Amino acid sequence: MTSTADKAALLDSLHVPGTPLIVTNVWDALSARAVAAAPGVKALASASHAVSCTRGVDDGEGMTDEQAFESARAIASAVDIPVSIDFERGYTHNLAKLHLNITRLIDAGAAGLNFEDSTGNPGQPLFPLEEQLNRIRTVRTAANDAGVPLVLNARADSLVRGGTWDEMVERANTYLGAGASVIFVLGLNDEAAVERAVAEIDGRVSVISGVGSVPLTRLAELGVSRVSFGPGPLGLALAHLQAAAAQLTALGDYPAELSFEY
Repeated sequence: MTSTADKAALLDSLHVPGTPLIVTNVWDALSARAVAAAPGVKALASASHAVSCTRGVDDGEGMTDEQAFESARAIASAVDIPVSIDFERGYTHNLAKLHLNITRLIDAGAAGLNFEDSTGNPGQPLFPLEEQLNRIRTVRTAANDAGVPLVLNARADSLVRGGTWDEMVERANTYLGAGASVIFVLGLNDEAAVERAVAEIDGRVSVISGVGSVPLTRLAELGVSRVSFGPGPLGLALAHLQAAAAQLTALGDYPAELSFEY
């Protein structure tokens, strides 16, 4: 893998219904290298929440666009496998600026991105459908102009933003028609919802999982194409660090992980 275009094509091919791509989300170059070295890992994805927390700012585009590009470049350049970047809402509402931002994200080495339809505005929680379609078309146009088959993991947030199931499905299918590669549905909390989403969305479905979610083996059986864990892996790392700190402070045994090489 030498080009971003090659990595994007590979990333797209890894999204297979029933054999989902599992991406353990990372937040910096060091976590990227650690996860990439794990057996079986074929691609990485960042989590904006985790990236923002490590910078001491809030999620929801608390970072500047320059910080987002810097983070993307650090993660993508640390590994040889494809990297999908959680690019939130694109760090702009202006289509010309969005085109530029996507071009810069690709230049930073991103083979894919998460792209939200949530606005961050409680008064209007979702972008109007036609506006979001234009935004997705702009992302795809920028990728085409760069010659990169960018994997656009388009979030459909209706179920967690007060919308209906039918609205989510309508948005998901129109996003696919506008150039989305995969639909990332938040709010699929049980097997029945996952099964229904896979049946009614006319393309590949991505989900987020964690403790209490549908088991990974069952998600595969239901036909999911991608599973991620958001900020959960950062929480996992911090929990282990905190437990080790408590053990050391109590004059306990040296945790074996102190010898981990990175």
